[in-house]
Amino acid sequence: MPFPAQDCGCAGWRGEMARRISEFDWRATTLGAIENWQRSLTSTVQMMLASPMPLVLLWGEPGYMIYNDAYAVFAGGRHPYLLGRPVEDGWPEVADFNHHVMVTCLAGGTLSYRDKALMLLRDGKPEDVWMDLYYSPVAGDSGAPAGVLAMVVETTGRVLTERMRQQAETELHETNERLQLALNTGAVLGTWVLDVRTGEVTGDERFARTFLFARDKASKGVARDAVTQMIHPDDQAHNDRLTAEAIRSGEPFRAEYRIRRPDGGYMWVQANGRCQFDEHGEPTRFPGVLIDIHDRKIAEQQLLQLTETLEQRVADSIAARTLAEEQLRQAQKMEAIGSLTGGVAHDFNNVLQVINGNLQMLAADANDDPVAQRRLSAATDAVKRGAKLAAHLLAFARRQPLSPTVLNPRRLLTGMSEMLHRALGETVRIDTVLCDDLWNVQVDRNQLENALLNLAINARDAMRADGVLTVRATNRTLDAAFCRGKPELSPGEYVEFSVADTGSGMPPEVLQRVFEPFFTTKPDGHGTGLGLSMVFGFARQSGGHVSIESEVGHGTTVSLFFPRCCEAETPETVDGTAAPVGGGETILVVEDDADVRLTAVEMLAQLGYKVLTASNGDAALEFIDSDMPIDLLFTDVVMPGKLKSVELAQRAAARTPPLPTLFTSGYTRDEIVHHGKLDAGITLLSKPYRRDDLARLVRNVLRAGAARVDHAAGMREARIAACVPPAAYEGANTCATAKGPRKASNKEPKKKPHKPIQPRAAHEAARVLFVEDDTESREALGELLGALGLACTAVASAEAALPLANTQRYDVLLTDLTLPGMSGHELARAVRRVQPEIRVLLVSGYGRSAEIGAAIPGARLLGKPLDIAQLRHEFAQWLDHTEAAS
Repeated sequence: MPFPAQDCGCAGWRGEMARRISEFDWRATTLGAIENWQRSLTSTVQMMLASPMPLVLLWGEPGYMIYNDAYAVFAGGRHPYLLGRPVEDGWPEVADFNHHVMVTCLAGGTLSYRDKALMLLRDGKPEDVWMDLYYSPVAGDSGAPAGVLAMVVETTGRVLTERMRQQAETELHETNERLQLALNTGAVLGTWVLDVRTGEVTGDERFARTFLFARDKASKGVARDAVTQMIHPDDQAHNDRLTAEAIRSGEPFRAEYRIRRPDGGYMWVQANGRCQFDEHGEPTRFPGVLIDIHDRKIAEQQLLQLTETLEQRVADSIAARTLAEEQLRQAQKMEAIGSLTGGVAHDFNNVLQVINGNLQMLAADANDDPVAQRRLSAATDAVKRGAKLAAHLLAFARRQPLSPTVLNPRRLLTGMSEMLHRALGETVRIDTVLCDDLWNVQVDRNQLENALLNLAINARDAMRADGVLTVRATNRTLDAAFCRGKPELSPGEYVEFSVADTGSGMPPEVLQRVFEPFFTTKPDGHGTGLGLSMVFGFARQSGGHVSIESEVGHGTTVSLFFPRCCEAETPETVDGTAAPVGGGETILVVEDDADVRLTAVEMLAQLGYKVLTASNGDAALEFIDSDMPIDLLFTDVVMPGKLKSVELAQRAAARTPPLPTLFTSGYTRDEIVHHGKLDAGITLLSKPYRRDDLARLVRNVLRAGAARVDHAAGMREARIAACVPPAAYEGANTCATAKGPRKASNKEPKKKPHKPIQPRAAHEAARVLFVEDDTESREALGELLGALGLACTAVASAEAALPLANTQRYDVLLTDLTLPGMSGHELARAVRRVQPEIRVLLVSGYGRSAEIGAAIPGARLLGKPLDIAQLRHEFAQWLDHTEAAS
């Protein structure tokens, strides 16, 4: 099964090829699973995807092909076949050429070709093509060349155009040669003589035929006006001027013009002659010859047109390449700044954590001393400001863990109204403009509110606290033209949030830098320069886009675009529980920073916990593999050593009983956050954290872990008590186990003697039979059910569920509609025949519009994803019973 996009380990990838790369099963290649890729490979792919130029990465000795959207267009019908293929297999007709490229560049060399001629198969036929090719080695994590980055620009059109131009020049040269030959062989349209004194023109037979005169009339003489009337109207003035100049100066006469043909068309001719003068210097006769130059003129015009077209194409190509290079440089610059700021925020959060933890412990020791409490409060406020600064840095670096929910823009902005009025003051008038039937969006509510508040405060400062602020939300359908030059945007339906002010506006040089961190036009002490950079990073991390328009004297408008979400709005939940203390449980703290580790130990000890410590994952693993009793693993995400935090948590979950994990970090990188979202089942405490936050999360994780262990033991006891055949549990797992689900069996179960269904005792938790074939969905939803106190048995198929329904009494059947083998609604009907009173909940990504055939009485259709509020509602009657029983 392909890896889902959120597990690819490459946050921030956008576009069609980013999706294909994320979903490709790389385990079949020597590159291995995408989450285990070298950092250098991930970074190079990220840079490549941001480029508008056709780029392809050939990784490893076989040259496995990874490419961007522009190269996919170049590949044509071979896309997506080329993805993940060795380059010599993907382009067999040029295998030798590519073999030379791989050998040269993996040895550290570079190659470049201008107008390289190759023969490629296109649409099953060989075709000559020309390309500009640039190959450069790419270093792996070890520093040695591990791959080759190739830029491929097809120049076939330009080469063919240049050949056409050269052919036109050759034809013109040949036409000139034929003209000279025609002059030498008498291929002339006629001879003529102008009598300057009388203005009459006489000519020979060929002249008469060319100008459509009778032969005898031409030999006797015709008025010059009668001759010039046969010339094209656009050429007459030019001919008259050259004639007058030749008569005045006595210089040779040469004029090119068009004359009318018998069919009404025109042909090009060239008139050559020279005026003769008498002994007094007066002009008398003006003899000349008329030559056919029509073919030559047509060739010249075609050449001129071709040259102009070629120049325009070259200019357009250069402009496009310049723009693409500028966009690539800007993307690389912002990515480099993001990596730097993310690293700074990580270290800064560690420092803040030490300070914050010690301040809270001092506050607990200071009791009622007002002076000490006041000083500690001032220091704590400073830590909060530092944490906010670090959060802004992480937002720009697109490293903050987001918790997106489905929001209604109208309700969001209405709820922010009072906050905006309070923040901006009475002198700023706020106009809120909302279009009808606003679409929902899926973003982090707190981050979106912070972004809009930041923009509003910036607008207030630009207006000097006096003006009109317009907050607008509208539905937008973006087309390809709007998305051009914005690689993070794809055409489609979006919701646009905009904040416009009537302030002073910004000049272009300031506008170019507004999203850079720490760039500000405010005086020292009046701004960090992180507001707009935070908005920029949040929008990009959320799959959206931010744009800004400003003109000096005409104000500024900042717009945020987020993709439309067709799901229902997520209801808000409020946690009002007090911070609990410990009950003597043992916690293993894994933290490489000694000061942070010491602070965490002291805070946990104050809360009533026993503490073990380790400085890295390798040291922590010795505790986990030992028989020492441990109740919780509390580990930093980013640690030195061979064993990473996620692998350590997996080892902890494999313990008997499973050991729950609480992660903490000031900079999550990609270990537990993918596409800006926490992985399913992960609990994260962000640095710097307060003691109360630590106490509450530790207690929650311990409580959830205990519930999972108790539930697993209960299910084992229930199975033994009911004498259920072990084969019936093939593919089943209790929802709270940390070892993961067993694989579902597709084999037909062996027929066993029928046993009566065992009833549920009144004091037991409600029993749920949960059927879901997707492993991650089954684990995530199973944990939610377990956390609600429900006894859940999870299986991967209807075939595994039916034997359980035949022997065990269940209160609820919760099943996905789309299953391997028997469908969810068919399963529901089969279970109802055995247990008519069971409650049926059918889950589908199509929600209530899913097709189930004939109606199932009392069954409920639910849409994915399910959240805890929905589960509480659907299981309300059993939750009340569970609480009463406990």
